[in-house]
Parts: sequence; C-alpha cells; structure tokens
Amino acid sequence: MVLSPAKPAATRGTSEAELLDPTPGGAALLPGLAPSDGPETAAERAEVELARPAGTEPPQPPEGGWGWLVMLAAMWCNGSVFGIQNACGVLFVSMLKTFGSAEDNQMIFKTAWVSSLSMGMIFFCCPIVSVFTDIFGCRKTATVGAAIGFVGLMSSSFVSSIEPLYFTYGVIFACGCSFAYQPSLVILGYYFKKRLGLVNGIVTAGSSIFTVLLPFFLRVLINNVGLFHTLRVLCIFMFVLFLAGFTYRPLATSVKEKDSGTKGGKRFPLFSREFSPPGKIFNFAVFKVTAYAVWAVGIPLALFGYFVPYVHLMKHVNERFQDENNKEVVLMCIGITSGVGRLLFGRIADYVPGVKKVYLQVVSFFFIGLMSMMIPLCSVFGALIAVCLIMGLFDGCFISIMAPTAFELVGAQDVSQAIGFLLGFMSIPMTVGPPIAGM
Repeated sequence: MVLSPAKPAATRGTSEAELLDPTPGGAALLPGLAPSDGPETAAERAEVELARPAGTEPPQPPEGGWGWLVMLAAMWCNGSVFGIQNACGVLFVSMLKTFGSAEDNQMIFKTAWVSSLSMGMIFFCCPIVSVFTDIFGCRKTATVGAAIGFVGLMSSSFVSSIEPLYFTYGVIFACGCSFAYQPSLVILGYYFKKRLGLVNGIVTAGSSIFTVLLPFFLRVLINNVGLFHTLRVLCIFMFVLFLAGFTYRPLATSVKEKDSGTKGGKRFPLFSREFSPPGKIFNFAVFKVTAYAVWAVGIPLALFGYFVPYVHLMKHVNERFQDENNKEVVLMCIGITSGVGRLLFGRIADYVPGVKKVYLQVVSFFFIGLMSMMIPLCSVFGALIAVCLIMGLFDGCFISIMAPTAFELVGAQDVSQAIGFLLGFMSIPMTVGPPIAGM
C-alpha cells in the first residue's frame, strides 16, 4: 500500500463547511486523520473538528519567527544529550582508571555497561515520553526531563564504585535526557513544514558540534580536576537545557477560537488545538501502517553495531596507535562530517518526495556498517581517520531524516508516539551491542 505524505496537523485543519463538503475536491473529508486511524479514532477526531466553532482556523506552521528560537533550543538539546553520550569514550577510559584497571577484562565489560545502559535508556523511555508529550505538551515534558537529568548527573559525581553509576548515570540521567530529547523532535514539525528537513539537519548538527568539541574539553577537565568534578561541570549543560525547554511554546490560537472558548472538547495545551482525551495511552494503531511497521522493525535490526565505535573506538586507538598524539581527533572527525552530513542530507530530504526518504537511510546504513568493519583493518592512523570521516558523513544522513520520515509515514497527528515506538525499539541493540563487542 503506497502512502501519501501526511501534512502536519497545523496545516490539515479546515473550516466546518469544508468538512461537510462531499465533493471529490474535498477528498480530505476529515483533515487531521492519519493513515493509521481506525473507525473509532476517526469518529472521535471528526467530533472534535465539527465541534470547532465556525470561522476558526487552526494555527499554521510559521516557518520562522519564534520557530528559529525553538530550533536553537532543540539544537542545544541534541548537542548536550548526544554530545555527552558520543564522548563516552573519554569518560569510559577515565572510569576504568578511577574504579579499576584498563587491563582487567571483567572491569572493561562492567564499565562498558554504564555508557551502553545510558544510551539504551534514552531510547527505551521514548514510548513513555511520547505519551507524556501528548498529554502535557512538549514544554513541560522537556523541562522536567532536563531537571531529572541534572539530578542524575550530579548524583553520579558522588559515587565510590562503578555499580551505582548503573542507576545514577545509566538510568536517572538517561531517563531525564530521554524526556528532554523526544519533545525536541516533535515540536519542530509544528513550527516548520517546507523547511523541516533543513531544520532537522541543523538541530541534529548540534550533537555533531558537541561531539567535536567535548572530547578535548573533557580530556582537559579530567586531567586537571578529575572525573567527578568533570561530571559536575557537565551539569551546567543540563541546567541550560532546562531553560531551553521553556522555549517550546505552544502555537497561538486564532482570536476567534479564543473568544469562542473550549466548548465541545477538552483543551489540552499541546500545540493549542482542541483534542478529545485519548481513549488509549499507547497508540498501537500506527503499526497498521505497513510501511511504518517495517521501518520501525528494520532500523533496530541494523543498529546492533551502530554505537560500538563510540564506546570502544578510543580504547582501540590507545592500544593500536600508542605513539599518536591527540587521539581524540578520530571522534572529532566523526563529529565534523556527521554535522556536514546532517545539513547536506537534511536539505536533500526536502527534495525527496514522501516516503522515498527511507532510501537515503538504507544507503547510510550500508556505508556505516562497511566503515565499522574497516576500523579494525586500519594499520595506519591516517586510514582510520579517513574511515571515521566517511562513517560520520552517513551517520549524519541517518540521524537527520529520521523525524521527517516518521512524519511522512504516519502524519503529524501520530508522529509523537510513532517516533517514541521507534526509539524504544532502538534501545535494545544500542544497549547490548557495545558490551557484546567488548567481550
């Protein structure tokens, strides 16, 4: 079944007269319905739309304005969350020296679980976060998440052994990051439509910028103040993320809608539209869209080796290229080209129609896997850098078009939970992959 691209909810609403128009020209009889909607959901949303007072208009994506500030806030979110995660190789080495020995294989295995659990929990929590986003809105969900992440990171700086980090860093900090991260993907689709691919590329490039800079910054901090004070400094990033979450302002409603009140439906603050209370917490109807179901299962299967280089690359470089200075340059190379790839492929995705964007992800997976297999074959440091440059470029491709593809597959009405389910499935390979690779 070929799916037509679904427009964001902000652009799909019509007046009551258009809803009742039976002509073929009004083919979108119930605007706001995603391909995954069943009869009951369709009836509920039709009820809500018909209850909207005549003459009111839903908010349109501004394609700029306040949206640019939202974009910058989402960019900081991606940077602080995944910049710290992608720089885990530096923290990994420091944890080995602080809590054990780099020669102890059992300690290596135990320490690898800290970073893997953290990355896995970020994605594992996303289905739950999507429910909170639907109910409480992006702003509240993101700010509470940043506060939780701050508490987790701060508490991680007071542990005396590796085991408590599984809970403080791997669970509390990661859950907070998840609650802050997922709303940043959803909110962009309601402020941008025509430029969504480009904006997603810019936002996701935030993690690339942080991935380039943080390894050097963390190395300086760890060498001068140690691991624990370094974690406390990173808490500043989470505090700024807390403030950035307040920019996720719901779109303003029209004056007519404000005057008419909320009669006919219960108002939820998310995106300033009128919604019926959800009949089910989890919207499993998205899996009725065959293309989405295949996509949501296929991506996790391809990700078992995705996070392995970020965890074990620095250890591999330290063992294979002991005489090299500035070994962190390999992470910098991944970060630089990943940022370029996110901007480049994000813009290209705006010109790729509908669900055909998924072909870009297929190509990116092929090259990421190929480059990952070539890392242990590199006997020259320059060759390793070249491999990392190529891998980073296609990593940027994969990341930047994930959210736009989800919008095309299920539409904006269901995109929050669609992204949540996908990221939840991704948590399994992201968690177990690095420890297995370290055995």
